[in-house]
Amino acid sequence: MILSGKTRAWLWVPTAYFAEGGPFMAVSTVSAILFKSLGMEDRYVALWTSLMMLPWSIKPLWAPFVDMFRTKRQWILATQLLMALLFTAMAGLIVSESLSLILIGVFFLLAFASATHDVAVDGFYLIALDKHEQAFFAGIRGTFYRIASVSVQGGLVTLAGVVEHLHGSLRSGWALSLLCAAVAMGGVFLWHTLALPRPAGDCAATRQGGVLSEFLESFLSFFRMKGIIWILLFLFLFRLAEAQLGKIAALFLQSSREQGGLGLSLEAIGTLYGTVGPIALIAGGILGGVLVASRGFAKCIWPLVCAINLPDIVYVYLAVERPASLWAVGSCIAVEQFGYGLGYTAVLLVMVALAERSGKFKTSHFAIMTGVTILGMMLIGGVSGYMAESLGYTGFFWYVMVCTIPSFLVTIPIVKLIPAEFGSKSN
Repeated sequence: MILSGKTRAWLWVPTAYFAEGGPFMAVSTVSAILFKSLGMEDRYVALWTSLMMLPWSIKPLWAPFVDMFRTKRQWILATQLLMALLFTAMAGLIVSESLSLILIGVFFLLAFASATHDVAVDGFYLIALDKHEQAFFAGIRGTFYRIASVSVQGGLVTLAGVVEHLHGSLRSGWALSLLCAAVAMGGVFLWHTLALPRPAGDCAATRQGGVLSEFLESFLSFFRMKGIIWILLFLFLFRLAEAQLGKIAALFLQSSREQGGLGLSLEAIGTLYGTVGPIALIAGGILGGVLVASRGFAKCIWPLVCAINLPDIVYVYLAVERPASLWAVGSCIAVEQFGYGLGYTAVLLVMVALAERSGKFKTSHFAIMTGVTILGMMLIGGVSGYMAESLGYTGFFWYVMVCTIPSFLVTIPIVKLIPAEFGSKSN
């Protein structure tokens, strides 16, 4: 039986983007909760987990080599198998040593493997599907990416907490969680050996010099864009507050009440981050898209900037009042995540609008902007732990509110670079 391109795509697009979202969430969020639970101080948790984001920020630098050597299909399968082995290695390390530099090193390897996998999957998507299929599956890929994020962020943390509660062993809980991640990734690898098509266009580039020359031209042309200084400042500083809050929020929830935190269990944190938070995040993202589509960039940008910044005040309330009710904590997390989902639309809108004027380098420029954004968050997030320890949680969350100010300032020049009606149906 010969399947049509769209039917065949249903067999691999959802699972491929599930395999994108899971490892990213494991490195960016779950690692922080894991390190904190195993006794690492906040400043080192924030530093290491920020540095682990480096591969995603610099992946445009090695993306051409994914084009030049082997096929995208081979890269996808190889990196998925490697990630399954790395999750297995983590499980073994936690059982034997609990926390070590070797474990941190394996997380770094997972980050590099995941970032390379992202490059290969995104490239394969463009090769294996025609333009109509690419548009049709755009929402599907995003949905399964988010499903993976919820499954990993909530599921792995909750499982670790349940095992600890039942058997009294935190290390066994985390080992079992990571082993489940390894089995899931191994299953995806085996499935893709059968489900991934072999499109004719998926081949290694034969003119290596041409590929490198094209890459260099796309990179240099990005820095010749009109308003590039304002663009770089926007990419670096728009998420100044969120980059720091995102690193410390989960640590604050874990820290004991004697240390100024809320003292929540891993089960409770997993439940909040696996249900309430993602639902609010997705709802905010959907609303942001609807608003922009109906009203355009100029009418939406400032409400979106407010949405991503002002809800951070809920953590000031949590640090001052330290409510014992999970309903109160969950409500605050929902407010902040809804605002983040709504406000993140502004970041995407600006990057898409700028990429649209990049001619043949749209894809490259968008990848570079994504990398610059993650690099900024990595550098800023790396110092958040030191700030939290110096100021205490209450002082830190007030400091985060001050850090929302640059977000408003860097948006002012960007507004002049984007057409007022961009994003609306009439545009």
